[in-house]
Amino acid sequence: MADNKKTSTTLAIGQKQELTILRKIVELTNTELDLKKILNETVKVVSEMTKADSVFVYLFDDVKRSFVLMASKTPHAKELGEVNLKTGEGITGWVAKQNKPVVIKEMAFADPRFKSFDVLPEDKYEAFLSVPIVYKNKAIGVVNVQHKKPHDYAQNTTELISVIAKQIGGVIENARLYEEKKTKALQFDSLVKVSKSITSQDYLDEILSLIVVVTAEMLNSKICSIMLLDKKAKELIIKATQSLSEEYKKKPNIKVNASISGDVVKSKKPIAIYDVRNEKKYAFRDIAIKEKLTSMLAVPMIVKNNAIGIINIYTKTPHSFSQEEIDVLQLVANQAAIAIENTKLVEDAVKAKEALETRKVIERAKGILMKMGSLNEQEAYKLIHKKSMDSCKQMKEIAESIILMEELQRQ
Repeated sequence: MADNKKTSTTLAIGQKQELTILRKIVELTNTELDLKKILNETVKVVSEMTKADSVFVYLFDDVKRSFVLMASKTPHAKELGEVNLKTGEGITGWVAKQNKPVVIKEMAFADPRFKSFDVLPEDKYEAFLSVPIVYKNKAIGVVNVQHKKPHDYAQNTTELISVIAKQIGGVIENARLYEEKKTKALQFDSLVKVSKSITSQDYLDEILSLIVVVTAEMLNSKICSIMLLDKKAKELIIKATQSLSEEYKKKPNIKVNASISGDVVKSKKPIAIYDVRNEKKYAFRDIAIKEKLTSMLAVPMIVKNNAIGIINIYTKTPHSFSQEEIDVLQLVANQAAIAIENTKLVEDAVKAKEALETRKVIERAKGILMKMGSLNEQEAYKLIHKKSMDSCKQMKEIAESIILMEELQRQ
């Protein structure tokens, strides 16, 4: 009778190796503030130490409210940032919730807590060691170690990985804080640029062009565009974008009553779409697929409680927009709305001034005609108007000709 019992491996870590590993972790905690480097180095150290076939690091994401896969020994470019588990979900979520390790020698996939992902072939591996990454007695992440074949995890291995996880917990939080401060500094500098552009003497087109370039850089978006509302046509028209895509720039105007952007205008509230390629109401899914546009955030530009247009941004990969990102884009939209309104006020003032000057010239020409031809005011006006129509010239030009003729006759 054949023996189907699986054989397992065991790897013991010596004291000298422990010291070497801990020294690497101490160096990492003292010198590194780049979150990606910290996670990748942690994966490398744990992988070398355990001879594991797979090492995953999950971190808690405040926006998604779940633990997200952030680093891996094996290539998972598409899955990083996407695979996620709620607290208590799967073995990973259980470890985070209970704040204690789980050690499974074989058939981890048969554990009732296990959750499988089709995109992760590692889910078929036998042995599973999961340890919480702790900061201030709270699990902020999880390190998962897996072996294809059954494997006995020595107690000192579990303890050492727990020490590593606790050490990097503080470093991860510091790195996150550093990234947050860097982001806020960039946002502040960008908003200063936007504010300066609004108070400059540049033309509106130049101001809006600068705003979309700065905003795209600030929010790490592939495309940023400003669309203005045509009230008569009830359409949104692209006024500025930093996109180099001719297809995107030349896409048709968007109908307010049949689009997501139109909903932003009507509700006067931001709308975020996780993946426009799967959104039925999104009008240009073909362009989104071709240009690799995924998540969209659109916010209204409001003047005197009226939406005059929107600013939208697109990301290359799926992204859940945080409230901070929404607030920042809304602030930019408010600034852009001010620039547009200021330009409109200036244009209206110029038009009013030109209209007044035209009226003065016509009134003077009317007076000359009334005096020269014994005409009344209405007859003089009709004569100027007729000359204007016959010659296809402005009434002001005809009036100026009459004034010039009268001045020449007096000389």
